Amino acid sequence: MAPATLINDFETCPGGCRESEGTSKSVKSSQSPLPDVKEFESSSAAVDDIVSALKIAGGVIVRNFLDLEDINRILEDVNPYLEADKPWDGDFFPPETRRAFGLMGKSPTFATSMVGNPLWTGVTDALLTSHIKYNWVGDKNEESISVPQLHTTIVFRIGPGARAQPLHRDDTTHHPDHRAIAEHVLGRDCGVGLFVGATRTTKANGATRFIPGSHLWDYREGPPKEEQTVYAELSPGDAFMMLSGCFHGGSANTTKNEDRVLLSTFSCRGWLRQEENQYLANSIDSIRGLPPALQERMGYGLSRPFLGWVDLQSPMYILHPEVPKEQKDLL
Repeated sequence: MAPATLINDFETCPGGCRESEGTSKSVKSSQSPLPDVKEFESSSAAVDDIVSALKIAGGVIVRNFLDLEDINRILEDVNPYLEADKPWDGDFFPPETRRAFGLMGKSPTFATSMVGNPLWTGVTDALLTSHIKYNWVGDKNEESISVPQLHTTIVFRIGPGARAQPLHRDDTTHHPDHRAIAEHVLGRDCGVGLFVGATRTTKANGATRFIPGSHLWDYREGPPKEEQTVYAELSPGDAFMMLSGCFHGGSANTTKNEDRVLLSTFSCRGWLRQEENQYLANSIDSIRGLPPALQERMGYGLSRPFLGWVDLQSPMYILHPEVPKEQKDLL
C-alpha cells in the first residue's frame, strides 16, 4: 500500500469530527482486502517504520520487546494482586480471568520498562501528540504542544476454559464517531495499546485477535466478522501494538493447563480523560520515586497550554513540594 496521504486538514480530531470526502482512493470497509500485519525486531526497529505500519494495518508485532528478567520482576510484583482478584460479575471478562491494576505504584519495573520504554513512547508521541499552531492571546501567538498521557495499566492472567471476548474497539470511552477513510489521518486516534506476552501466547490459549485495517472503517458499520480476525501470537517478551480504533478481543483459552499472562498499557491524548484514574489508582507516595518524565506522563504534568493545573500550578509541585514554585503564566 502507498504511504499515508492526509485527506483533511485537521491535526486533531475530537470525537465527532468528520473526515473530508473527495479522494482518488477508495475508502476502507469490511469489504476491503485486509492489510498485512508487519513484524519488527525491537533492537533494530525504527519508530517511524512502526508508526507507518500501524497507520496501514492498525497493529504490529515487535519481537523481544521486553527481556525475561523484567518480566519476572513484574510478575513478582503483581502476582499477589492477581491471586487476590475475584471473577468478573458480567460478560466482558470470562470468570477464568484475573487482573491487576494501578501498576505504576505497584511495579516500578512495569512503569519503567513498559510505560517508559523509549520505543513505545516514541510511537505514542508520533501518533497522539496534539499541536495548536494558532492561539492568539492579544497580539501574541502562543503555540502549544500537548503530549500523550497514560490511559490504563493492566496485567491479565487468563486460565484454561476461558471463553472468547466479543470483538470491540477500545476507543469507545472517548465517544468517537468516525466515517470511513482511504488512508490514516493523524488526529483520528484517541489511543494506542501495548500488549506484551509474559507467557507463551497462542491461538490455543487465547491470544488477542484483531481485524487489520478496521481502524479506517466507518464506525457505523458492523457487527465485526470473526472470519476476518488474525491472532497476535507472542513468545514471552514479544509485544503487540494496536491502535485503539481496531476491532479486537481476547480469544478462548482452549488448553487444559496453560495460563496466558499478558502485560498491557494504553496511552491516550493529553487532553482526554484517562480510562484508569491514575490519581486514585496510585498513591502519591507509591510514585514519588519514579522518574519525573513518567510522573508527567501519568498526568501530573500539564497538558499545554494549561489543562490540569492545581492552584494555577503544575501538579508536579504536589509530587515535589521541595521545588520552589514559580509564579508565571502556564503557557
